[in-house]
Amino acid sequence: MFVGFSKKYFAKRISLLAITLIVATYLTVVIANGGGLVDQILASQIRFDVSSTLSRDPSFNRLPEEEREKMLEQRINLAIQAKGLDKPFIVRSFIYLVDALTLRLGQALVIKSNTGSRAVVDIIMERLPATVALFTTATIIYSVLGILVGLVMARKPGGLFDRFMTMLAVVTGVIPPWFFAIIFLLLFAFYIRLFPFGGFVSVPSPTDPLLYALDVMYHMVLPLITWIIASFPFWAYITRNIVIQTIGEDFVTMAKAKGLSEGMVLRKYVLRPSMPPIITNVALALIASWQGAIITEVVFGWPGIGNLLNLAILSTDAPVVIGAAVVYAYLLVATVLILDIIYGVLDPRVKVG
Repeated sequence: MFVGFSKKYFAKRISLLAITLIVATYLTVVIANGGGLVDQILASQIRFDVSSTLSRDPSFNRLPEEEREKMLEQRINLAIQAKGLDKPFIVRSFIYLVDALTLRLGQALVIKSNTGSRAVVDIIMERLPATVALFTTATIIYSVLGILVGLVMARKPGGLFDRFMTMLAVVTGVIPPWFFAIIFLLLFAFYIRLFPFGGFVSVPSPTDPLLYALDVMYHMVLPLITWIIASFPFWAYITRNIVIQTIGEDFVTMAKAKGLSEGMVLRKYVLRPSMPPIITNVALALIASWQGAIITEVVFGWPGIGNLLNLAILSTDAPVVIGAAVVYAYLLVATVLILDIIYGVLDPRVKVG
């Protein structure tokens, strides 16, 4: 199955992806921290917390003013040193980089998980399944639908159906998905009242596990419809162009000359060589859907990473922003690595190593 793949190739690919991950994470750390601005906010917060704690201590209040100020500064300096905020930002940035890459993401400044935890890992892992479930499902559905429609378009290029779908691909390509989300909410939730306005589950939520799962799926239907309608015409158009290009190859002409059926030619001689670029586009679209889910999740009130990232940006919660970016980076690296393997397996023309 993996004939043609070499250890040298995998080492090179993994090294390149690792460098990409490190550079992207470091830039995220620097940008999200505002070049040290967030650290200044943290230092101010530490000063306020220590001052508030000591002011409630009767023994501290009985001390002379000079001793109180001295003790206050000592406590503040110790707290700042414990957080590493006494070091230059360039040093702290590399400490933050190592912590981010090892998923030691620390505590959120403002946001809490549903269980009350401030640990960034807990907050992100609580939201990640919702985003992956919604957008992975949507990407798979509209990709399969787009491939099937694209094959039909490629059979009669320039025909009525082909021209209609091409026009639809252009229209849906220039309209952002969140616009469809608002239209569908008004139509199906407000006027027809067929689906809920948003959210992950009804309030109060069903206690039975099966009913709970069905309720979640019910809330997922409208966001799924939005992404499928907004995306599948574009994928149909991409598939159509790739298939038409492949149809012009000599080996397809030879297959037709042998008298093979049109279905056999499409499946065996056209679709399989066309799959690698199609799968590449689908994988990149999946990553883009995870990263571009902010507005859609906000519109539908979907409790995923996109909604969390929007909340973190609005509340200047840098640890959560960095944590979400690192998770996206790891998902990207894993997807690209898996894509390399699939690409080589599907396309016999690819010689690796």
